[in-house]
Amino acid sequence: MLHISQFFRELFDDIVAVSWPLFKLMVPVIVIVKVLEELGGVALLGQWLGPFMALLGLPEGMGLVWAATIATNIYGGMIVLYSLPLDTPLSIAQMTVLSGLLLMAHGLPIETKIAQLAGMRMRAAIVIRMLGAFAFAWLLHVLYDQGQWLQEPAQMVWQPDPIAPGLIPWGLAQIKALLMIQIIIIVLLSFLKVLKAIGVERVIQWILRPILKLMGIGKEATTITLVGITLGLSFGGGLLIKEAHAGHVSKKDIFTSLALLGFCHSLIEDTLLVLLLGAHLSGVLWLRLLFAFVVTSALSYWLTKVSPAFQQKHLIR
Repeated sequence: MLHISQFFRELFDDIVAVSWPLFKLMVPVIVIVKVLEELGGVALLGQWLGPFMALLGLPEGMGLVWAATIATNIYGGMIVLYSLPLDTPLSIAQMTVLSGLLLMAHGLPIETKIAQLAGMRMRAAIVIRMLGAFAFAWLLHVLYDQGQWLQEPAQMVWQPDPIAPGLIPWGLAQIKALLMIQIIIIVLLSFLKVLKAIGVERVIQWILRPILKLMGIGKEATTITLVGITLGLSFGGGLLIKEAHAGHVSKKDIFTSLALLGFCHSLIEDTLLVLLLGAHLSGVLWLRLLFAFVVTSALSYWLTKVSPAFQQKHLIR
């Protein structure tokens, strides 16, 4: 009974330690983004991004889709995409290129703040996510265009329900989303604690260790990185915040892990979402994984070559 009581007491402490920093961050940011959206900030960002869409073989209007995704999340971008009138439907290749942007650069106000609290400079997080997203989408465009692959029209098989106009429906939708996040955190931490108790966590670390070692990620960050890759940066980043403040994960591991999670997180949910838009699995999963591993490895190597002063000033808090 004593061990059981200690298990649940430690679990409760872990839940509070992960949830409180996340919600303390997310609630104000959600409100600020809503205010900016009402003032036309998202539409203005879409105008700025529009000219870059031609470099990716996309209609200029897709800049507004990416802007909404950057400010909110993939669901927000999907709603804007469905509301835009298109003269011709996007091809599977174009939808895959657009999905590359959405997968790597979404929800930046919240996710880059999480990265900052975990130990990465916010400007570094923003630059890595934005440049990484554009570079990945451009590579997909060049690959599909040169090979003339996936040129048939994309088939969208699902549309998200739009939020009714007004502050009350919007507020209720945000409360529902935050409650769902809290439930996931409780289930996730409980599951991880059971895995640790029965020794499965060590097996997972052993399996992933060679891959993550190639990218310069230490064993202390292995499980947390896995959580972020599968479930999302909010959860993996929340755990990184907790472990970083406790001094369990080195600053270099935090930077490298967050760089990887910026390119490749929520692998299950986000991949399924863009597949429903009509994107192709080759780009949104396999090439995305390859890009994430190669670029993260390069960033990890580069980190060892720059001075500690440069790291402290521009990369790591």
